[in-house]
Amino acid sequence: MDIFAKIDAHLQHHTMENWEGTFRDYLGLVIKQPSLAERAHARLYNMIKAAGVRVDDEGKEHYAFFERDLYGIDEPLARVVEYFKAAAMGSDVGRRILLLYGPPSSGKSQFVILLKHALEEYTQTVEGAVYALAECPQHEDPLNLLPHELRRDFQEETSIQIEGELCPLCALNLREKYKGDVYSVPVKRIFFSERERVGVGTFVPSDPKSQDISELVGSIDLSTIGNYGSESDPRAYRFDGELNIANRGLMEFIEMLKADERFLYVLLTLSQEKNIKTGRFPLIYADECVISHTNETEFNEFLANKKSEALHDRMIMIRIPYNLKVSQEERIYQKLLRQTSLQGMHLAPHTLRAAAIFAILSRLEEPKQAGLTLIKKLKLYDGEDVEGFRQKDIKLIREQTEREGMDGISPRFIINRISTSLIKPDTRCINPIDVLRAIKEGIDLQSQLKKADRERYNNLIADARREYDEIARNDVQKAFFVSFEQEAVTLLDNYLDNVEAHLDQKKLLDPITGEEVPANEKLMRSIEEKVQVPEHGKESFRNEIFRKVAMAHRRKEKFDYTTHEKLKQAIEKQLFEERRDTIKLTIASRSPEAEQLRKLNEVVETLVAREGYCTECANELLKYVSSLLAREK
Repeated sequence: MDIFAKIDAHLQHHTMENWEGTFRDYLGLVIKQPSLAERAHARLYNMIKAAGVRVDDEGKEHYAFFERDLYGIDEPLARVVEYFKAAAMGSDVGRRILLLYGPPSSGKSQFVILLKHALEEYTQTVEGAVYALAECPQHEDPLNLLPHELRRDFQEETSIQIEGELCPLCALNLREKYKGDVYSVPVKRIFFSERERVGVGTFVPSDPKSQDISELVGSIDLSTIGNYGSESDPRAYRFDGELNIANRGLMEFIEMLKADERFLYVLLTLSQEKNIKTGRFPLIYADECVISHTNETEFNEFLANKKSEALHDRMIMIRIPYNLKVSQEERIYQKLLRQTSLQGMHLAPHTLRAAAIFAILSRLEEPKQAGLTLIKKLKLYDGEDVEGFRQKDIKLIREQTEREGMDGISPRFIINRISTSLIKPDTRCINPIDVLRAIKEGIDLQSQLKKADRERYNNLIADARREYDEIARNDVQKAFFVSFEQEAVTLLDNYLDNVEAHLDQKKLLDPITGEEVPANEKLMRSIEEKVQVPEHGKESFRNEIFRKVAMAHRRKEKFDYTTHEKLKQAIEKQLFEERRDTIKLTIASRSPEAEQLRKLNEVVETLVAREGYCTECANELLKYVSSLLAREK
């Protein structure tokens, strides 16, 4: 679809149909479509659910709503959705403030921003339509007009429960302007908008000495007191505090734990009783979801403060750690880079991956299991099986961690260092080594870091570089093959034929002589040894491979050399070993002969066409791999 088609589709879905009528008219609408009367938490939950839910093999739910903006924090997000779900069902959870805490740049504020923007769009759709009393400054639910005596009967007939009360101004209008006739009170459709201060509120604490509570609950309009004769007349009050305008929707309380106690006490009443306490007026009903987010330091101080115990019980606290998956970390960087004007620069393949490897390593705790290294743990978390460990082991590994994901390097720091590399004069392309070098320089400039932390980070940069070294060798070695994939398939077929003959205790036909020969143990072991399969483990490895082949066959799926990660590594290393000397001789030559030069140019062209390199970074890659091979025996 081109952009015009996308705009047309968006406009068609987001109808933005204005509607005005009386309470009698609205009553007919809500009886036909009870979802119009859903409360704030239910509206948010249905909005998230409407985007799509995917259930993985382990039965875990993944919500499409978050997938374009938040990466690698599925488990915390699932707990947040559980909060909305429980609140939507009318449980007491709906009377709790949602508090997100975690390290800087872990996605807390981005999560709330995503909710606010999506809620604005959702109310523009048919499914998310919201109606309110036309003259209410708090955009309250029209059903609050229904007398208490009739609410039980209304619920029995429609299954819609009403718990709200009219705000002071609407109660006055009903009494004096409409003479108690609820049918004639005007109702209109509203569209949430943070900019227009409808249904979405945001509060930022500042200096407690100068900040007024009126920012939350509104204030007296001194210019109208002369007209109405009393400060307690609702017409002389501005119901324009953030809590007032967020009614029916979402209230973001930024760094709530830094706010003065006066502001927190207002939240006590709001969370537990769904009421706003305002001077000179009775409690004002408000139906809104209050979400706050803060860093871990303020959170720990808050928990330690005995004066805040009443507020502790009125909160659902969810920890939002850093992402711990390399593949998802790369997506975070890609997203952040798309928001900059640096997109014209070329990033060599694996540049973001090298940075992501370092960042994830900095967030991991040292493994407690024998044989599990940080690098193995990193790969295991990213979905790879490693020697001695499988995906099923992750649960136990995580249970033995205490603060994993709560410390380490933030995505913001990495992006700052990548940007530093990109803005250097005459820079057209940066590669993984450029970025790792920039990260090291950034670490050295962090004066607040302890010496031990700085040394640890520098060691992790070295680990990330070693991982990249292996990737760089593979890219160059693959580029030397005329048809790498075909040769890999041929070697795989040969290996599987021999494994099948070995397991069935049968013989193979020699393709040249036609004679029956036993399975080639030397070939099988040469491949298996490339991934450290020991002699005593060869039988289980071969059985595992053939079990995977049989499973793929039953599912009518293709089994190729990339299906099994460990076998993939073995096949690649076997092919590379066969041509190692040729590759080393070609790229390490200072004065290449005509044939060697032709081959080098061919390799560069392959890297550009097949792997996403530009000419500049492809040549830099060859120089780098040449230096690696020169250091090897």
